[in-house]
Amino acid sequence: MDITEKQKFELKKFIKELSQHKGRHTELVSVYIPKDYDIIKIINHLDQEKGTATNIKSASTRKNVIDSLEKMTQHLRLYKRTPENGLAVFSGNVAEREGQQDFKVWSVEPPIPLKTRIYRCDKEFVLDLLQDMLQTKEVYGLVIVDRRDAIVAILKGKTIIPTVKTHSEVPGKTRAGGQSSARFERLREGAKKDHFKKVAEYMKEQFLGNKNLKGIIIGGPGTTKNEFIETSGLTAEVKNKIIAVKDLSYTGEFGLQELLEKSQDVLAEESIVEEKKIMKKFFELLSTKQGMVSYGVEEVMKNLKMGVVDTLLLSEALDEKKIEEFENDAKVVGSEVKIISVATTEGIQLRDIGKVAAILRYEVK
Repeated sequence: MDITEKQKFELKKFIKELSQHKGRHTELVSVYIPKDYDIIKIINHLDQEKGTATNIKSASTRKNVIDSLEKMTQHLRLYKRTPENGLAVFSGNVAEREGQQDFKVWSVEPPIPLKTRIYRCDKEFVLDLLQDMLQTKEVYGLVIVDRRDAIVAILKGKTIIPTVKTHSEVPGKTRAGGQSSARFERLREGAKKDHFKKVAEYMKEQFLGNKNLKGIIIGGPGTTKNEFIETSGLTAEVKNKIIAVKDLSYTGEFGLQELLEKSQDVLAEESIVEEKKIMKKFFELLSTKQGMVSYGVEEVMKNLKMGVVDTLLLSEALDEKKIEEFENDAKVVGSEVKIISVATTEGIQLRDIGKVAAILRYEVK
């Protein structure tokens, strides 16, 4: 299960805020409550920990831990039950100067169900589990193959990561002097089979055993890709992972981009496709009906406050405070917010035209 760009942005912001706080001793409290776990049991456990904390030798550390636990249990009592995905709670004295007190409590329902229960006092808040959630888990295998070349890559989230490039020893169409056409064709056929076999082996190495692999998409010009699938000796396990075969004009790096474009039907649920779709709509309107869109911080904010923004497009490169400001105003007028990454061509274009754009509810002259 992947999380949306908006959820990623909110979680990154939360993690960034908490990571700035450091305890002088092991006095910052982190608690992770798994999905479906009884929150009352956690509260009772924290009450017991308050008793244990009385044994801490340092008076200031003892007081900070006990007070942090008390603040946390007060906060948890506000919940009737554990939220659907579990809960991560953090508490501590975050005063800048020693001897001062500034106790704060934070909590977040994670976008992915928590499966781990944690109670820890440390000099830093325990944020590893939340940081892991920012990593895209699901991946696709991409393969471009023709008689001469092949490239194997991983599509992770919005990023294409080439892993293997290979070139065959298949001779060109012109045979050397003295070679019979039959012998020349046998050489070409043998070299092609060796090439296909090698690519099949690379696919097995790169894809099998990857538990996050959702499927493999194969592309290439002409009928070679189909011939490869049928004659390369691909194992049944790899074959069963093939979810689409696409006809391409290009090979190599250009071929990977073309394969991604032509696989939108297959990757319909991937956020990269959703981003490209909404940005494509924006740019189409920009070239055909300019009154239906706006871009740039000032112009979009003006239209947002007027209540005419249907979809607000915010680049992840935009300042966090500005994103928050736009999101707050969007809530007031019911505008949909999309956080757009800079991992796509369209996302880079949004960044370059001012990092903020909007599709409007009606044409504005």
